[in-house]
Amino acid sequence: MSGVQKITVGPDEGDQRVDRWLRKRFPYLAQGRIEKMCRKGELRVDGGRVKSSSRVMSGQEVRIPPLPDSDSQPVVNVPKPKVSADDEKLIQSCVIYRDDHIIALNKPAGLATQGGSKQTRHVDGLSEALKFGFLEKPRLIHRLDKDTSGILLLARSRDAAQAFTSAFRSRETRKIYWAIVAGVPYPSMGSIKYGLKKAGGHGRSGEGEKMICLHPDDVQHDTDAKRAHTDYAVLTRLGGRAAWCALVPITGRTHQLRAHMAELGHPIVGDGKYGGSGQENLGDGWGAQLGGEISKKLHLHARSLTLTHPMTGARLNLTAPLPDHMARTWDTFGWDARDVPADPFEDQ
Repeated sequence: MSGVQKITVGPDEGDQRVDRWLRKRFPYLAQGRIEKMCRKGELRVDGGRVKSSSRVMSGQEVRIPPLPDSDSQPVVNVPKPKVSADDEKLIQSCVIYRDDHIIALNKPAGLATQGGSKQTRHVDGLSEALKFGFLEKPRLIHRLDKDTSGILLLARSRDAAQAFTSAFRSRETRKIYWAIVAGVPYPSMGSIKYGLKKAGGHGRSGEGEKMICLHPDDVQHDTDAKRAHTDYAVLTRLGGRAAWCALVPITGRTHQLRAHMAELGHPIVGDGKYGGSGQENLGDGWGAQLGGEISKKLHLHARSLTLTHPMTGARLNLTAPLPDHMARTWDTFGWDARDVPADPFEDQ
């Protein structure tokens, strides 16, 4: 067992997630162990608590708690896990855009973005098959929930990752999600500004954690709450039973769209966590399932992304086709993408 270590982030190691920084220095350090170190406050950056997703910068000091001997020494030439031929074919088939700086995927529903508790197959691991001649695998720029499909960006260099991360914070960047929600929101276009706070789950690892909404006036009085903002627009409706909505996350909180629509009284179809997996929607605005032949999978899809390419200056417009289960639902209802505006918020 090693003692407490304090390591300074090197000049070429800055602006990356702390869990990735740790795994590069200690390749045998499991993601689950890193998450536990963060939850217990044992892993600290410049004396402060961090999450596994927190970013470290050059010159910062990272406090690492005692590690077992097998984890305490950096390992040289650790063989990287191989991507199977089937997985290589799958992840490469998801590519919808590629240049020298970035790769855009249409992530399938059910595939996690990165590893975590009980997640061994994920985009971050499969990205070894997305080098396309580059020496390093591409880096995740943002995340999508496991059950959410759609556009996911990966940068092909550290500089590109930093540039695109900054571009994501720009007001000119537009991300539009498509969803089917229970009932029909009123008014047909609006904003949801409830704050979000994590509610603990059950089990040793906090299984079942979810976000709860707080009135905007209460956010400032709760140190664990974060402000959140979602714009929505009803594109079309199925009587009073369900609606096809466009959703724009102005902020990017965990489960933001799912929690906000549920708080509005119109959970996203197929969302067992926030809409009640056992409830069949009867047209009153509740129940996560529509029943019949409609898939029970989550009907939430990152449909389009528009931003200025930070490396070339060109305007980048990406669109991801619907996943199979959502395409079947659209066909069942007779809905067609050509009948709705690509950006219903454009004139607002």
